[in-house]
Amino acid sequence: MNTGKKVVVIGGGIGGLGTAALLSKRGYDVTLVEKNETLGGRANIFSEQGFTFDMGPSWYLMPDVFEHFYNLVGEDINEHLDIVRLSPSYRVFFPGDKDIPVLDMESDIEKDLPTLEKLEPGVTAKMRKYLARSEKQYNIAINHFMHRNYNSPWDFLKWEIAKEGRSMNPLQTMERYLNSWFKDERLKKILEYTLVFLGSAPSKTPALYNVMNHVDFGMGVFYPRGGIYTIIESMKKMNEKFGTTIRTSSPVKKIVVENKMATGVALANGEIIPADYVVSNADMWFTETRMLEPQHQTFPEKYWEKSTMAPTAFIMYLGLNGTVPNLTHHNLRFCKDWKQNFVEIFDKPQLPNDPSYYVCKPTHTDKNIAPEGQDILFVLVPLPYEINPSDEEKENYRNKVISMMKKDLDLPGLENMISYERSYWGDDFSKDYNAYKGNALGGQAHTLKQTLLRPKNFSKKVKNLFYAGAGTNPGIGVPTSLISSQLAYKRIEGIKHPHPLTNLDG
Repeated sequence: MNTGKKVVVIGGGIGGLGTAALLSKRGYDVTLVEKNETLGGRANIFSEQGFTFDMGPSWYLMPDVFEHFYNLVGEDINEHLDIVRLSPSYRVFFPGDKDIPVLDMESDIEKDLPTLEKLEPGVTAKMRKYLARSEKQYNIAINHFMHRNYNSPWDFLKWEIAKEGRSMNPLQTMERYLNSWFKDERLKKILEYTLVFLGSAPSKTPALYNVMNHVDFGMGVFYPRGGIYTIIESMKKMNEKFGTTIRTSSPVKKIVVENKMATGVALANGEIIPADYVVSNADMWFTETRMLEPQHQTFPEKYWEKSTMAPTAFIMYLGLNGTVPNLTHHNLRFCKDWKQNFVEIFDKPQLPNDPSYYVCKPTHTDKNIAPEGQDILFVLVPLPYEINPSDEEKENYRNKVISMMKKDLDLPGLENMISYERSYWGDDFSKDYNAYKGNALGGQAHTLKQTLLRPKNFSKKVKNLFYAGAGTNPGIGVPTSLISSQLAYKRIEGIKHPHPLTNLDG
């Protein structure tokens, strides 16, 4: 099928690559332009001294979403990716807890229940009931909400949506919801940590996101050998196979608008690429306030000034001259004062005094991404997006986190093991990805208001201009960005049903 229509996709992140692949497979003439030298957006990659680092996302969750996408475009995911299930899924550290300082989670309820019983004796029946409800809500979300294009806030009052939505606990926070089920604070931390992926705090996040607990306990945690960037490489190959023209090192200066209609893009070098449709996978703030003139902006600067963005992050990429066997693939260090940590990130912005942080050791699963006998560590500390630390503050905080890791994770010789180190901060997110105030996750935090009123994936001021990625529906995350590409595809194809696509016809 050849539609004869031209599409320009701005940005080569997951959402942009997904949109381009769907439209090219359908028969559109698609050009994807990316400002950086490499594709992937925040899912970027770099190599130094024999170490290969995934720069951003490191968790492979919601495997059903990936399988669905590959099936849509007629591809076998197993021919593209070598996916392994992690065991354990992750290791949790509770520094200072004399009873249970460390525990492993398997994402297998039969294996995990004895562990959870140690945290809260007698919890088995409640946990089974809780996860059964979480699974039911996940299926409702996938089939009725996440693949639905919304046109206005009034859509949520329609009977079909309201009827399904009542069972999703939309007006209750995760904090209150979990308090009604469980008592042990350590157990609740395990059930809340996935909210960091959504860029929000338990006291601000709608309870409907308890569906992430089904993703964790019911579906498992996976890893594509070679790293998350193999997904980007796979999607690049698919796009080339389907006929997408991919142009890297091609920053867009503006979206060309004629008679209130998008007619193409102007590159920074002055070149005009004409199009019948434009889909932007660039950060929404940058698209709206930098690529469009004021009269064409649906979301002007004042809109973003009132928004709560997802946190930024301090990241360390560490190459070690040896191995650290007491760490598994994913490791989570939970601070003692959970609420105070979120206050310091969202309410009183500052470098957290006692942060929770995450350490990924991908060499636990994949020995081919580092020299033999050496480990890679990816260390991420969530930070408030509103701060701008000085170079001295950055250095001091780096030393603080290293000291914490030495003690919390039993890595006393860590400092002397570091043979390669690179740090990454909020200003790097701004420079590399045009991120608003350096936010790390590409969009607004999933608070109640911002979940219901998330920026829609079409421009109200410019016809044939659409959006994909973490800044629009259904929200932050790699799988959700992949779903956003299908929502943009539905807009262009005029497909109105709210369910997952079964084929490219709808």
